[in-house]
Amino acid sequence: MTSLILQDGTVFEGESFGAPRDSDGEVVFTTGMVGYPESLTDPSYRGQILVFTYPLIGNYGVPSEEKNEYGFSRNFESEHIHVRGVVVAQESRFFSHHNAVSSLHNWMVKHDIPGITGVDTRALTKKLREHGVMLGCLRQNVECRMQNVELEDPNKRNLVAEVSCKEVTIYEPRKEDQVINPRTVLAYDCGMKRGILRNFLKRGITVIRVPWDFNLESCKDRFDGVFISNGPGDPKICIATIENIRRALEKGIPTFGICLGCQLMALAIGGETYKLKYGHRGANQPCIERVMVSSTNHDMSHCIITSQNHGFAVDEKKLPLGWSVWFTNANDGTVEGIRHQSGKFFAVQFHPEASPGPEDANYLFDEFLAVMRREK
Repeated sequence: MTSLILQDGTVFEGESFGAPRDSDGEVVFTTGMVGYPESLTDPSYRGQILVFTYPLIGNYGVPSEEKNEYGFSRNFESEHIHVRGVVVAQESRFFSHHNAVSSLHNWMVKHDIPGITGVDTRALTKKLREHGVMLGCLRQNVECRMQNVELEDPNKRNLVAEVSCKEVTIYEPRKEDQVINPRTVLAYDCGMKRGILRNFLKRGITVIRVPWDFNLESCKDRFDGVFISNGPGDPKICIATIENIRRALEKGIPTFGICLGCQLMALAIGGETYKLKYGHRGANQPCIERVMVSSTNHDMSHCIITSQNHGFAVDEKKLPLGWSVWFTNANDGTVEGIRHQSGKFFAVQFHPEASPGPEDANYLFDEFLAVMRREK
C-alpha cells in the first residue's frame, strides 16, 4: 500500500508502481488524455507530483530513448523524467503501440520515479481546484503522518538553473532543411522542450542554445533574434534572464517567448506576474486572439486549442505603455500572450510546438521567422 498525503493532512491510498520509494513535491494535475511520455519529460514539471485526470495511463507504452542526429532526444521533451512522482486512477502494465519498447512502470523504475495507482483522481482534482495546488508526498509507509514530514516548496528553489543547459551548443539545420537567407536564434534554455528545437531546425533556423544566465553581450556569434523558452518555477527568481531580455528589447532585437518566457518578458518590461490557483496543464486549453481594430477596442477574431503547462501568469493591468494582451484564456480570461506595438517583441503562455497537444498555434514560429527576416 502507498499513500499520497497532502499538506492539509488529506490521504489518498493506492498501490505502488514505478520506483518503490518516497518522494515529495507540489501536487498538480493535467487534463491531457494522451502524451504522458512528453509530459513526464517536460522540464517545466520539475519538482512536481503530477496527477493525470484521464483514468487510464500507460496503455500505449513508452518509445525508445534514442537520440537524433543533433544529439538530443528523438521521442521525448528532454533526456530525463522531471516529475517527482505520478498519480493515476489506473496504470496499465500491458501496452500496445508499434513504437513502444517499454511499459510506463519499467520506464519509471529505470529513472527512479515513484507512482501511485488506484487513486480517486476525480476527487483529488476537485480538491486541488477548490483549494489550489498544494505540497504533498508519496509514502510507501502507510503509518506516515504529516507531522513527521517536512515538505520543501520547490518554487523557492531556482528550478530553472537545475534544468537549463550548462554550456553553449549550436545546432545547424540538416541539409534538406536549409533555406535561402537563413536566420539564427539565440535561445535561452530555461528548461526548453526539445519540440521547440525541432520546430526551429525544421524551418532552417540555426539555434544557439545558451544557459539561462548567459550574458547577451558576450555572444560572439551573429544572431537575428532572441528566444526565451518554457521552464519551471517562479519567474521572479530568474533575475539574470530577465536582465538579458531587457537588453535584447533595448537593442531592438526581435524576441519571442514561450510559457515561462512570456512571464519573463513581462517582468523585463516592468510588468508583474502572479501564481495561479491551480495552473493550466493539459492539451485542451482554448485561447482567443485579440486583434486590434482601433486604438480603443479590439475584436476577438478566432479561438485556438492549445497545449499548456504553467502555474504562473502575467498581470494584464501591469503591462506598460506600448504593450497589449495578445491572447486570453477562454476559460478564465487570464493572459495567454503579450506583444509590443512594434510587432518585434511577443510571447505566449501556451506551447505552439505542442508535444503533446494540438498544433493550432504552430504558425507562431513562422511569424517569428517573418519578423526576423523583415528586420534584416
